[in-house]
This record gives sequence, C-alpha cells and structure tokens, in this order.
Amino acid sequence: MKKGITVIIAVTLVLVLAACSISSNLDLFNRVTPTATQTALTIPTPVSSAVLQGQDLSTIDLLLTNIYERSNPGVVSIVTSTSEGESSGSGFVYDKEGHIITNYHVVEGAKIVEVDFPSGRKVEGKVIGTDLDSDIAVIEVDVDASQLVPLPLGDSDALKVGQMVVAIGNPFRLNSTMTFGIVSAKGRVQDSIRTAADQTAYASGDLIQIDAAINPGNSGGPLLNMEGEVVGVNRSIRISGTSLEGESINTGIGFAVSINIVKRVVPYLIQYGTFQYPYLGISSSSDDMTLAMWRAVSENQTTGAYITSVTPGGPADQAGLRAGTKPTNIQGLYSGGDIIIGVDGHPVNLYGDLISYIFKYKSPGDEIILTIIRNGEQKEVPLTLGGR
Repeated sequence: MKKGITVIIAVTLVLVLAACSISSNLDLFNRVTPTATQTALTIPTPVSSAVLQGQDLSTIDLLLTNIYERSNPGVVSIVTSTSEGESSGSGFVYDKEGHIITNYHVVEGAKIVEVDFPSGRKVEGKVIGTDLDSDIAVIEVDVDASQLVPLPLGDSDALKVGQMVVAIGNPFRLNSTMTFGIVSAKGRVQDSIRTAADQTAYASGDLIQIDAAINPGNSGGPLLNMEGEVVGVNRSIRISGTSLEGESINTGIGFAVSINIVKRVVPYLIQYGTFQYPYLGISSSSDDMTLAMWRAVSENQTTGAYITSVTPGGPADQAGLRAGTKPTNIQGLYSGGDIIIGVDGHPVNLYGDLISYIFKYKSPGDEIILTIIRNGEQKEVPLTLGGR
C-alpha cells in the first residue's frame, strides 16, 4: 500500500480511497435566498404512498440482483505496484476497444498496472491518459472484444437527490462487492488531486454525494442508477479523526465524479492523453461562510461566490473582478470583494454552482457572462476563460 499523506484540518478529512492517501475537504453550506436574478422556490407535489407500497421487497430484490448480474462482469479490480509497495482499486469497462475507466489516484505512480476481471482473467494494463482535476484515468488492456462487457453510461444531470444508487467495486480487495444507498446531494466541490511537483490549488466540481457504503478499494468503481447505468465514478469518502488503532473513521459520506464530466473528459484522454479545464483565476470561501461573515462583507447578500482572491494576470483579473481588501472584525476575512450571483443567466448560490457549470459546459477560450454584486450594485461582467 502507498504511504498516506495526511493533512489535518480541524475535525474532518477526506480519505482518497484506493491509494490510501488523505486530503482535506470541508463542505459547509450557506443558506439559499433568492436574489434579483433568481426565482422563488417551488414545492413539488408529494408522491402518493401507494406508489411506494406497490414496490414490495421481492420486486426491489429482483431489481438489485438484476443490476448486479448485468453490471458485475464489466467491473474490474486494479492492482498497482509502485516504489512504495502495492495498492488496489476498482474500475469498469468503457468500450470494446479495451479501455478501462478508474481514478487517477488509483494508478498514480504505478510501475505495473494489473487488471483483474470477475471471470478470473488477469492482464497487464497501460495507463494512456490521466486527468488530475476530475481524478480520472484511462487504462488500455489487450483483451479480445468478446471478453469485454462495457457498462452503459447514464445522465448524471438527470439524477435527483433521494434517488437510489448502487456501487460495485473491491473494498479492501473484497472483489465484486455491491452496496446500496441514495444520492445525498449534487454539485459538491473538492480539491483536485495534485502531484508532488504541482501544488497548485484547483477545485474539482460537479461531484455526487452518496451514502452507499464505499471504502478503500472502491475508488474508480462505478456508481449505478436503478437502470443499471453508470452515473458516477466513486472517488472518495469523508472521515472524522482516527480510531484508537490509528485507522481513519469513515463517516458514511462518499463522493463520486459525475458521469457527465467523465463522458466529456475520457474521449480526450483516449486520443490525447490529457484534458484541459477552463480557468477563472479566483478563490472563494463563500460555501462555508457563516451569517456573521456575510454581514461583514455585505449588507444584505448571503448567497453567491464571494471572491477572496484574484490571481494577478489571470482571466478574472483581466476582466476587472475584485477581491476583498478591507480588513473586517473577522480575522482573515476582507470586505470589498465582488459577489458572483450568476453565470450565463444561471443562478450561483454557492461557489460549487459556478465551478460545476464551467466544468460541464465551457472550455478554455470561451466567454462567459458573470452577474456580480459590487458595492451593493448588480452588474454584468464578460470574462474569457483561460486554461488550467
């Protein structure tokens, strides 16, 4: 196993699963209040209990077992050898050409990559493309097409919080393990996986939060909906401290890379080996700002992406966006920064909304229109995206 790199931040940490490395992840969320560019909330019509009563346990059992039997042949175990030892993770078959999808951190630094199929077949694979920002990697294997079972890809944008999902993978090298849960939230943001040589802090967006049990070794495995379609790639879990034995404590909160991000990135990884994301050149701490913090920077705004820093010479700097510079009564927080409340007409309630939007729909060189609040006044600012 790789040696863990632990960054301790307050109470909570995120465990990068298969490679057994740990990175910080604080996901605290502010209240959502409609702004001038947002519509008021609408309450959906309740689902009749009769609908739920019609799905008896035997039907649900049949559904879950069917998903497993159809999907498991396309799920693989990945064993890597590095200078620090051996580690393992999961992956799944992408196409009949022998491309396997997994997490970047599963194969990071690997000298040898072994791909084990549920049938018992074991082959050596070659990493042909990696993307650190979405934590996705593509492995190529030389296996006859008749032996490959590609999994169908779904639409993660169509997912709703509360929908049932299953994860199939190899936690603790217990191959072909299936767990069951629901979508807990969408549009989460985490720090990107960076190499030792690249310590630049970037955000990875459009992550799916789930409560299906995933553990070290599940990384890179598929998250499936009830149609048996892959809607995400399991990436990490949140932990809280360590046990008396020194082991990380799993909180039961997991994260998966949305499949719509994967569908956008993977063709580039197969053809070019890399993928370039759009770049804004700002930092924001608004997703974990308290009411007191908001009051220190704005008279009546409590939602949006508050800009805490602007990279000199970056796209945001060239567009004239401003970060906070005036000291407040809260240490480390400066007022006077712009608050982004919309992008191309889409509301931005959280920084994650902004990052997820440009991750999914924009490329370097594209122009976006940001709706901002500056000194209490709303205005629109055009910005041409750079590349990371």
